[in-house]
Amino acid sequence: MTTVRITIDPVACDAYGYCAELLPEAIVLDEWGYPIVDGRPLPGELVALARRAVRDCPKRAITVSEKKDR
Repeated sequence: MTTVRITIDPVACDAYGYCAELLPEAIVLDEWGYPIVDGRPLPGELVALARRAVRDCPKRAITVSEKKDR
């Protein structure tokens, strides 16, 4: 089994908000429009959407990391 998580680089982010539109189940925007993630592993059905959010981020501020569980 693999655990997939997303992270946001707050320095690189310019608060376009596309990530929250593509992945509202895992990303919310703060009052200034910057994304917030809770750090929990993503369910399998959201991994493809997370990868799309990474691909579509204009500032490349989102990362998807995978860790194989033992």
